[in-house]
Amino acid sequence: SAVTACAVLVLTAFVLAGESAAAPATDPNETCLACHGDKDAKGAGGKSIAVEGAAFAKSVHGEMKLECTACHTDVSAKALPHAEKLKPVDCASCHEKPVKEYVATVHGVARKAGSVVAATCADCHGKHDILKTSNPASRTNHANLEQTCAACHGNEALIKRANLPGGNIASRYHDSIHGQAIANKTSTKDAAPTCTNCHGAHDMRAKTDPASRVTRANIPGTCGSCHMNVKAAWEKSHHGQLRQANVLQAPGCTDCHSAHDIKQHNAPEWVLAVVQQCGSCHNDYIASYRDTFHGQVNELGYTQVATCASCHGSHEILPASNPVSKVSAQNRLATCRTCHPKANLNFSLYDPHSNRHRRECGRRLL
Repeated sequence: SAVTACAVLVLTAFVLAGESAAAPATDPNETCLACHGDKDAKGAGGKSIAVEGAAFAKSVHGEMKLECTACHTDVSAKALPHAEKLKPVDCASCHEKPVKEYVATVHGVARKAGSVVAATCADCHGKHDILKTSNPASRTNHANLEQTCAACHGNEALIKRANLPGGNIASRYHDSIHGQAIANKTSTKDAAPTCTNCHGAHDMRAKTDPASRVTRANIPGTCGSCHMNVKAAWEKSHHGQLRQANVLQAPGCTDCHSAHDIKQHNAPEWVLAVVQQCGSCHNDYIASYRDTFHGQVNELGYTQVATCASCHGSHEILPASNPVSKVSAQNRLATCRTCHPKANLNFSLYDPHSNRHRRECGRRLL
């Protein structure tokens, strides 16, 4: 076998060097690399068993002078050749806490259920070339996480094979305001969120799990960890107050902004689309808005026209009965004047949601 052949080469090298064939090299790792250092080394089934010695030396384990047998515990440099099929490496022998957390993650649960494609430690961190997260070349460095997660969540063939939820999430994230901030380096270090900021790393859970950072009830807190001022304004709004009353149907961050496709709030496509987002809950109001001058100009694709947020606000939306609301009797004229500076009181009496199919439409009373 390939492994036996390697062992013969190692022993022969010792003999030629004048060493006893029974004595291992001073550095046990050198013994392993005598076979595995060959870039063409193959094991059972033709699978590569090559290890790049230089990459391992620069890795976090290499810098610790960790011996190969610390991970590959069923191998000894003094007993070669070793078996062709070895036990899987148990990262928990050193990293007990992360591995314990991983078991409960969406990936760990999928592995336990028999999935052979769900991400493992090596898929995210690498194998013999593992680097500290602070290293710019690390797979788990903030700037590289999109690419690491995209190995699965951006792989169309794997997405289809494993029926991964959300489709090509990596591509959608890349085009979002967050993804572009990282790709174009327009944010300060680690400022724009990447996959693990929202989903977690070793505690990544399915959104159906109540403990997940992205379950519906927890999304405002997750987004609010960066957008604190926005969260504070939203919590005082009608939507936020409903959520605090445990009405989970009330809209939160992702209902309006989406999850992986988040756009700049003043981008034309967002300004035009936000009306439909509001209309997904407020069907009657979106229908009456579409009948107005504002609504029809919006339909034509012009962004310089009032939308829902122009009148009601965005995160601080309150009912008209609340004196602080932008559309309350006290504030309605001031709101109209943000676009129509010469508007008078009569102008503000116009009902932008009047229904032309009802007799009682047109003007509303203060």
